[in-house]
Amino acid sequence: MSRAPMFSSLRHRNARLFFFGLLVSNVGTWMQMTAMSLLVYELTGKAADVGITLLCQFLPMLLLGVWAGALADRRDKRRMTLLTQGLLAAQAIVLGVLYLLDLVNLPVVYGLSLLLGVIGAFDNPARRGFVLELVEPQEITNAISLNTAVMTGSRIVGPALAAALKGPLGAGWLFIINGASFVALLWPLVAIDRSQLHASPPAQRGGTPVRDAIRFIVHDRRLLVVFVTFAVVGTFSFNYSVSLLKIADARYGRKEFFGILLAATGLGSMIGSLFTGARGRVTTYWFFGNGVLLGVSGLALAWAPNAWFAVLLAIPVGFGGAAFISAQNAIVQQESPPDMRGRLLALGAVAFLGTTPIGAPITGWVADHVGAEWSLAYGSVIALVSVTIGFLLRWRSVRAEVPADEHQLATVLVDHADGGGVVPQ
Repeated sequence: MSRAPMFSSLRHRNARLFFFGLLVSNVGTWMQMTAMSLLVYELTGKAADVGITLLCQFLPMLLLGVWAGALADRRDKRRMTLLTQGLLAAQAIVLGVLYLLDLVNLPVVYGLSLLLGVIGAFDNPARRGFVLELVEPQEITNAISLNTAVMTGSRIVGPALAAALKGPLGAGWLFIINGASFVALLWPLVAIDRSQLHASPPAQRGGTPVRDAIRFIVHDRRLLVVFVTFAVVGTFSFNYSVSLLKIADARYGRKEFFGILLAATGLGSMIGSLFTGARGRVTTYWFFGNGVLLGVSGLALAWAPNAWFAVLLAIPVGFGGAAFISAQNAIVQQESPPDMRGRLLALGAVAFLGTTPIGAPITGWVADHVGAEWSLAYGSVIALVSVTIGFLLRWRSVRAEVPADEHQLATVLVDHADGGGVVPQ
């Protein structure tokens, strides 16, 4: 297995500027998301209402995500990201001001969450596609994993800050602080050296760009298995904003502990993403193996004997989850044509974030009517079943594609799992 330096993308000045700004901005974003979940839970006391908030936030990704990806493939991704990040900042500031004016209630939260989702549906493929333009083609896997490390690693600080500051400052000021934090990313987008970008060729206008991307996945058996497994696990196994909040309140008697649990998953997520980024080429074995880690550690966390043991168990949950996400992104980008990257990134986002409107309300219902522990455990069981079926399907498809020479079978299997390459003689 070839390996790359864990931070090789950071040798590029553009990447350093962008990832630093993204880290600061996403600390604010996670602070807002944590404060929002706590606010809704305080308003109603129901995990299901937190799930509905997430439904509003991520439903636009499900409905618009792939078309937004097609748009990103045709546009200047830097300019598109500048626009969407500015709108996200405005949404956070509006929410904060309304809260300070005592005008926030459940319908307002739902409406602004829906607005956040519409903006995010267009921001996601543009911003993630722009990340790939910051580095040379052979460093794309590393850049994707560093992007995931920054996005999920910011969860170490953001939720902990929300838990610590919500009492003294109030949710309104946390929302406004998040709005201000977007300056940290907007500035690098303006100051970046555009002559050093590795811009993807724009997709041609017309045709059927969305159906082309879907056909590309469907006709590649390996990518299809990865995508379907990713979608199922993403639907039910990543609803931490619902399940961990309910566990913190019902099992440990302190809902603010939710921020600490999220921070611990963030620490694991950052480590898992960096480990994935250090791999020269990401394999389906790495993808399925981390799905198993996610499921097993999630089951252990659901019934952790005490709060601080739960914090320790949240770290492998985060590791497995982030490595699972990074692996899916890397596998797809390793095999996708440059002019289709935005659409395939958007398809991945739909498979992961776009399925939240299905999984989050179900998780909330399970938390309220079955038990806090099962709101996390049922998703962990689904993850284990899904990755097992996915691995077996992948293994069977490889067996069907390669010669049945028993002396070469293991080598060929590894080669196919790595997505190609030269089979040792």
